[in-house]
Amino acid sequence: MVNAGDMNGSGNLMDFLDEPFPDVGTYEDFHTIDWLREKSRDTDRHRKITSKSKESIWEFIKSLLDAWSGWVVMLLIGLLAGTLAGVIDLAVDWMTDLKEGVCLPAFWYSHEQCCWTSNETTFEDRDKCPQWKKWSELLVSQSEGASAYILNYFLYIMWALCFAFLAVSLVRVFAPYACGSGIPEIKTILSGFIIRGYLGKWTLLIKTVTLVLVVSSGLSLGKEGPLVHVACCCGNFFSSLFSKYSKNEGKRREVLSAAAAAGVSVAFGAPIGGVLFSLEEVSYYFPLKTLWRSFFAALVAAFTLRSINPFGNSRLVLFYVEYHTPWYMAELFPFILLGVFGGLWGTLFIRCNIAWCRRRKTTRLGKYPVLEVIVITAITAIIAYPNPYTRRSTSELISELFNDCGALESSQLCDYINDPNMTRPVDDIPDRPAGPGVYTAMWQLALALVFKIVITIFTFGMKIPSGLFIPSMAVGAMAGRMVGIGVEQLAYHHHDWIIFRNWCRPGADCVTPGLYAMVGAAACLGGVTRMTVSLVVIMFELTGGLEYIVPLMAAAVTSKWVADAFGKEGIYEAHIHLNGYPFLDVKDEFTHRTLATDVMRPRRGEAPLSVLTQDSMTVEDVETLIKETDYNGFPVVVSKDSERLIGFAQRRELILAIKNARQRQDGVVSNSIVYFTEDPPELPPNSPHPLKLRRILNLSPFTVTDHTPMETVVDIFRKLGLRQCLVTRSGRLLGIITKKDVLRHMAQMANQDPESIMFN
Repeated sequence: MVNAGDMNGSGNLMDFLDEPFPDVGTYEDFHTIDWLREKSRDTDRHRKITSKSKESIWEFIKSLLDAWSGWVVMLLIGLLAGTLAGVIDLAVDWMTDLKEGVCLPAFWYSHEQCCWTSNETTFEDRDKCPQWKKWSELLVSQSEGASAYILNYFLYIMWALCFAFLAVSLVRVFAPYACGSGIPEIKTILSGFIIRGYLGKWTLLIKTVTLVLVVSSGLSLGKEGPLVHVACCCGNFFSSLFSKYSKNEGKRREVLSAAAAAGVSVAFGAPIGGVLFSLEEVSYYFPLKTLWRSFFAALVAAFTLRSINPFGNSRLVLFYVEYHTPWYMAELFPFILLGVFGGLWGTLFIRCNIAWCRRRKTTRLGKYPVLEVIVITAITAIIAYPNPYTRRSTSELISELFNDCGALESSQLCDYINDPNMTRPVDDIPDRPAGPGVYTAMWQLALALVFKIVITIFTFGMKIPSGLFIPSMAVGAMAGRMVGIGVEQLAYHHHDWIIFRNWCRPGADCVTPGLYAMVGAAACLGGVTRMTVSLVVIMFELTGGLEYIVPLMAAAVTSKWVADAFGKEGIYEAHIHLNGYPFLDVKDEFTHRTLATDVMRPRRGEAPLSVLTQDSMTVEDVETLIKETDYNGFPVVVSKDSERLIGFAQRRELILAIKNARQRQDGVVSNSIVYFTEDPPELPPNSPHPLKLRRILNLSPFTVTDHTPMETVVDIFRKLGLRQCLVTRSGRLLGIITKKDVLRHMAQMANQDPESIMFN
């Protein structure tokens, strides 16, 4: 195997012209970048700046500005991502409440803000104030009764349909790439794939607006995943302002990795979790410099969000909890059971959702995205309204499920029977049997759980922005709260059992149902996404529950083990494969005993490899070869007889070089000889002017021998981010292996359809 060294001349590709022309070194849409080439070009650029900085003060200042440009981009990304997240949070609060009523003194206030300003609100009825009017009170002057309920029900459905229709229409007309979570595509882009327009300005604008609409409509989706896409759009916009990033796709991806961290930072108020999420789940190439910059971007984004204070509690975290009871070793068993539930739910969700999305792609259902969104929204609104736990926003539901039952809680979940005259033995736990409200809440939660599990399968993947973090957490939180209440009542009614006798201090609460909800939420999110480290950090940053790391870790690891037993893919990897993106996952293992010769093209019976010769082809020959094939590049050999390899020429650069030579160089015509050699021979006086293309030739393409194990080839592609690799024997060219060939071979070895890999 011959190692690739420096990419020869990649920093100054077009020296044969007076000035470099546009688009050199850029890539076609839906193609993979060459990481080695991008790295080499950046090294050349940096070397040039360093040498020039010693020439004058101005050049030295320019070199300093270049060095600081990365930090400036991070600052701008953090400020914009934090501002957009704050605006989205405030708008969602207002529009969610708009479905139920309006604040008369100031219509732009949400229900909570409206009642903050009221002097006539009592603590017991803190959600009721004369300033806030339900639609039935405004329209028919009735707040209670069947007619008021039906009118409120009808208007709730109408508002939901209106928001959803507006969202899907905006996405369809202005920015088709604004749909979905965005994380599968971000992962693919960060691995080196080009999807033009996916991180564009229109996508940013439409995704921000439609995200508010779809979350407010009450659909079973979250805003957290799409916020990563929004932050990456901000990153792409600001990196295009600096030539250091706009002209180098590899450097641009370092910025996008940091932007993804800022996105999670503002989505959950979890800056450290954001950095770890980018490192563990999203990024493909994550050098130490990117880690520091991600940390800075996440910090600025979190600080900006805290300044806006969208939650009105002067805290950055979304679901702040304050538990007064420690957890006990015996509770690890129900925590692990919740982990098993999370893994099973993750497996069920991924399989059902992928099956539904595949059906959407392959049947007529995919031709009616607007109708699909309207139908799912109508079903969601009709079933959600009667149940108080599905009517409210999912974030509010999770917040209530996480809460501990203090003396001031008015929730149904805290309707315990307290009898101050009841006598207690010294070694007994506080006697708090569940009241009728708790039993009613349990039934409603069970129904809400079944509804959420089913409706989320059909909602995720529609042609609207849709995140999966919050619905997954809601499923886990509902299951966890019910388990927590069950364990709590078991401990109350059987306090003399040996397991309960050992853990309870006199006069203390033994079981905190809210903690079980938190652990269940982590387990279900882990089961769907297969995150571990970043998940635990996000959960404790999200809730402030630092001392509950061990239960969270136990549940996250268990859910991953259980889910991995049924299939290694998380939801994002499953959607990447469904869309046929060329994503070579670092987590995939290749253990088959095949060789490079088994995978390379051309195979037996196929046409020979299309190659260029170093000094015997005319401009017309090269143009004909380019027209008749659609390959990304061509190996250059000494001659077709010897097939001794010289280098590799990119298709795009050949086209640009010939086009510009015809425009700017006199004497270059169709029968001009193309030379890839250092010094072309002397030509007869009447012969046409030769075209020298040595400068666009990569003289050190990556090569392997035909007996190199595919395990090694896969590792090379994964770690170096190659587009293609040439196969040789004793310096003679035998064939070529592209990233697409590697992915198709891996799919074939795993008994999957190799034709599902659509892009190169």
